[in-house]
Amino acid sequence: MNSPAENGVSVDVDQNEFLAEGTRTMDAVVTVQTSDALAVAAPPQQRVEILIIDCSGSMGGREKFPNARTATLAALDVMPDGTHFAIVKGTDTATVVYPTQGPSAVANRESRAAARRALDKLKPDGGTAIGTWLGVSRMIAQKHPDAMVHAILLTDGKNEHETAARLAEEIRASEGLFTCDCRGVGSDWEPEELRAIASALHGTVDIVKTADLLAKDFAAMMESSMEKTIPELKLRVWTPVGARIVFLKQVAPAIENLTTRRVETAPQIGEYPLGAWGVDERDYHIKIDIDPLAPGGKKLAARISVFTDADPLAQGLVKAEWTTDTDLSAPISRGVAHYTGQAELAQVVQEGLAARKAGDNATATQKLQRAMHLAQESGNDNTAKLLRGVVDVDEAGTVRLRAHVDPSDEIALNVRSSKTARVRPEDRGKGDS
Repeated sequence: MNSPAENGVSVDVDQNEFLAEGTRTMDAVVTVQTSDALAVAAPPQQRVEILIIDCSGSMGGREKFPNARTATLAALDVMPDGTHFAIVKGTDTATVVYPTQGPSAVANRESRAAARRALDKLKPDGGTAIGTWLGVSRMIAQKHPDAMVHAILLTDGKNEHETAARLAEEIRASEGLFTCDCRGVGSDWEPEELRAIASALHGTVDIVKTADLLAKDFAAMMESSMEKTIPELKLRVWTPVGARIVFLKQVAPAIENLTTRRVETAPQIGEYPLGAWGVDERDYHIKIDIDPLAPGGKKLAARISVFTDADPLAQGLVKAEWTTDTDLSAPISRGVAHYTGQAELAQVVQEGLAARKAGDNATATQKLQRAMHLAQESGNDNTAKLLRGVVDVDEAGTVRLRAHVDPSDEIALNVRSSKTARVRPEDRGKGDS
């Protein structure tokens, strides 16, 4: 593994560059790592935080809404002075409840106190139209065109008061304008709705099982946001004539398919947005379809560069060489093998849960059995533990669906199944036959 260079960025390629005669697909895992040097070199930017709080009727009662208000204040408390912020009330409409004038307020002692007073006046009532909440947040972001804008979205319910098409439209319109971390409290919300938002807006999605845990989670999300100092990095991928990218996925720390986000910038060159960065390390799996050469032939399969808006900061090369020597071509890069299994793990978990929801217990058992095997084989202990909330496993390793499952355990498995266990550093570059 390369350490970040003086400019704070490194690109490391894990692959077996030898291909069997006639083979036309090449796989590689690309690790991008950043250090403090990148943040130091970046000019300071205005920061805007938007707190989107579900104020629908379902948030009423003694637990959810009081804790949501406390969580909002906890996020404001860890926000550095000078940060711009706004609080959005979300029901079947959306309203900026603080500040009452202008798109945002500047965090200081007085504005935090005023925000607290505004929160004290809120009462849960009405429906849920999450796309409308995003629309208002987008208008706030557009008032700060040169700022890094981050939102936290909290809900306890499904998007019942607008169409799925409207939500999808608002998500598309918000891409590139702000990032958004999504949280569902309780077990009555729809994971796919929040996953779609977090995926498109380079955020995270998770469940907060009980409302008393919200304050800690909100503070952690705000601190994580403050650690990101680069508004966006991009991958620029060049491939030779006749080659094409089959897919490009982020595979660590979580799986995210970036294939359809490619923007063609020149012949044989495409760019992929990677979202905001601080001191970070992420892995990407790239699969390339490439015209084969005769045995002994060598070709550059891809040139992968990391950049902001300026020149490339670091570069990695994916190489291909064809051979008739199976001792060379048979080994599979440990990184490629590992993340292929992690991607399958996330897929079979979600397919198994969907089958269980549809009443197809046979398919659900088969899929979740496979998921447990993959989780144990790859050392993904977190997913294995979450699976045990949905299935029972006997001493022989046989999986059986539980007759009674806590809905929050099922949602936790769903939304956290895409979080991956990293390939061990000592295994990078090694191969399995």
